[in-house]
Amino acid sequence: MKKTLAFSIYCLIFSPAAFAATLPWWEQPTVCKLDPTDCYASMGAGYDSELWDQSTGCWGMKMICPEALTNGEYVPVAMGREDISKGTNINKDFDTNVLNGDCFGVRKTKENGTMASVNGEYVRVWCNGILNNPDEFLENGEITYSAQPTCTELAENGYVAAENGKCYGKYYDLAKYYIECNGSSVTPSRIIILNGADYMSGSGNVPSDASAASKIFDAMESVSKSQRAIYFTNE
Repeated sequence: MKKTLAFSIYCLIFSPAAFAATLPWWEQPTVCKLDPTDCYASMGAGYDSELWDQSTGCWGMKMICPEALTNGEYVPVAMGREDISKGTNINKDFDTNVLNGDCFGVRKTKENGTMASVNGEYVRVWCNGILNNPDEFLENGEITYSAQPTCTELAENGYVAAENGKCYGKYYDLAKYYIECNGSSVTPSRIIILNGADYMSGSGNVPSDASAASKIFDAMESVSKSQRAIYFTNE
């Protein structure tokens, strides 16, 4: 009789129901709790691991940079995976998979960073100091959101739309080179070496305008080609 009573007390003390009764209600196994699963494998800079992503039912949300958003935010915004995948309020010119300091979102680039996405199209990234009023500064240079500079506008300051490292804008000394622009193309039709001639000095054969100068250069180029064909036959 004593053994039976002792066994009954032992079962009462150590049974799961009796054990659960000693726990606070919020730790009871029958209480519904949020899934402890993390949304991302690792969450360091650019994440808030304390936020619950209701769209996918997991912990952790990405902090999206304000410049990558279209709703006029000024500080990083926590976004769930579903909204990010749908592109909700995200600027199509930005890549939200790339960390930018303490948030995600950098302007999309290509061709080694020499071209950047603006309004869904890729434009040249100009070397620093070339644009009169740049709209944004990137790692490799600056961009404008409006009309791109023309060949003539660049040539006025001795620049051409040629790659100069990881940006566009190669400089030519106007005392040594003549940059010829043609039509609406941003790139020059040709660049002519002046061979040290002082184009400011007086001469009886000075062309009256750019058209006359181009005719002289055309004649010089024609003679040069014919002479080259005579004396450099092995090329």
